[in-house]
Amino acid sequence: MEASVAKPYNATVTGREAINPQLLILRVEPDAPLFEFTPGQFAVLGLLGSASRVPEAEVELPPAPPDKMIRRAYSIASSSLERRYLEFYLTLVTSGQLTPRLFALKHGDRIFLGPKSSGVFTLDRVAAGKSVVLVATGTGLAPYISMLRTLLISETQRRFVVLHGARYSWDLGYRGELESLARLRPNFTYVPTITRPEQDIRFHGRVGRLQVLLEQGVVEQESGVKLDPAETEVFLCGNPDMVIAAKALLQAKGFQADHGKDIGTIHVEEYW
Repeated sequence: MEASVAKPYNATVTGREAINPQLLILRVEPDAPLFEFTPGQFAVLGLLGSASRVPEAEVELPPAPPDKMIRRAYSIASSSLERRYLEFYLTLVTSGQLTPRLFALKHGDRIFLGPKSSGVFTLDRVAAGKSVVLVATGTGLAPYISMLRTLLISETQRRFVVLHGARYSWDLGYRGELESLARLRPNFTYVPTITRPEQDIRFHGRVGRLQVLLEQGVVEQESGVKLDPAETEVFLCGNPDMVIAAKALLQAKGFQADHGKDIGTIHVEEYW
């Protein structure tokens, strides 16, 4: 048994917004002062095996030991200027160990939060003055939300573009916030897209897979930002098929992916 099991939890759920039954925005407030982090980094959440699971979760075989702490890393969505809580954008994996328990949490429930942030998927890698294109499927949007919430306050010259894809418009988390930011900040462009328009006839935005839209020049058309590695750097986060296809497309245009300590013009967060 872990030594920490007697008092395993060190944070409280202070916010819970269900985007739909499969998508959740969770706010977690630590007991101690919040650690410093850089937008784009991730933190660790944990719950004991004894924690409740949502009814739609698959049967857990074998069941997790009740005193085992189940930990997973999730990208932080809140601004690094927010010192009270961390926010996370989560998707329900019905066969998973932790998300069926996270989705069962209610306001005021207790949770484990790791003591520090980690990760190099940050804007520190981008050369000064270059535009940034942030491409994501689903909850891969989370690190970009942290970047935008933190930097759009003071960054008035650098151009930012978010290209966010989902199956349906009701899966486009943070859409209202991003649309508001795009209206308020002339240096920010938001391009939502869906892949199943025949089942979502009220959506009137872009349609298609992100890699196809990149190839069709949607970024240039919507924002004026050129997909040119001399002027722009691209972040990719989410579905592995999207990441592989988009990376290949960008490399054909002269972009280079990060490789170890060698920083390129394509930055990838591979969290699947």
